[in-house]
Amino acid sequence: MVDHTDIRTYVVNLRRRADRRKRMERLLPEQLGALFTSDRDGPFDGLSLTREDIARRGHRLFPWRIASDNPWWSRPLKFGEVGCSLAHLACWEDAETAGAEPYVLVLEDDAVIGEDFLSRLVEGLERLETAEIPFDLLYLGRVHLRPDTPSSVARFVVPGYSHCTYGYLLTRSGLKHVLDARLGDAVVPVDEFLPALYTDHERLDVRARFPRRVNALAFEPPLVTQLPKDVAGSDTEESPFVDKEASTWSAPGGS
Repeated sequence: MVDHTDIRTYVVNLRRRADRRKRMERLLPEQLGALFTSDRDGPFDGLSLTREDIARRGHRLFPWRIASDNPWWSRPLKFGEVGCSLAHLACWEDAETAGAEPYVLVLEDDAVIGEDFLSRLVEGLERLETAEIPFDLLYLGRVHLRPDTPSSVARFVVPGYSHCTYGYLLTRSGLKHVLDARLGDAVVPVDEFLPALYTDHERLDVRARFPRRVNALAFEPPLVTQLPKDVAGSDTEESPFVDKEASTWSAPGGS
């Protein structure tokens, strides 16, 4: 049987967004004991983040901008995207070193959950355990960009290429896989990083750096949604562009 003690919970939140933290503290079941990135000293805020901060932490940026009809790929990274990715990475690293729970739940502070969130999550995890369906990553909500594939368990699908990381869960095997991919050595937006690990990413350079390595599932219909941007704003999109992109990255197996 699954219960709340099997779930280690993180909320990606910036220190200057105390308003969002209060909202999440009000919404989240108290028994989850959520940990907030705003309590950590990290290079997470795109409004104050610099390239020097990134380098000081030992991170490097993936050469992101390419000639493409995709507007997200034909512009440089934004500091907010970098900070968001590093905040998610900090959650994974903390879960590996400080936790032993079989499931790691990560929510962003603009996630929308219902009063029955925890009971529905636990019920879904129990059904997956009973069906003995192995998975590493479970989307609780997302933006669909490519078709999904049916799964053998009702109300779950195998996700196609999807964006957004406002609600997902990792198993211990999934946690190992995302850390083994070493996002901090070639930072990309986290909502491009996760699908690269379970699909053949359409960008060949991203696919080469982050080859498939996880089994993914998704709640369908979603368990978590997201506040509209015109209500919550966007701490990533409202941040400045990184002024000068990294030009090299280590190939898989390189140093």
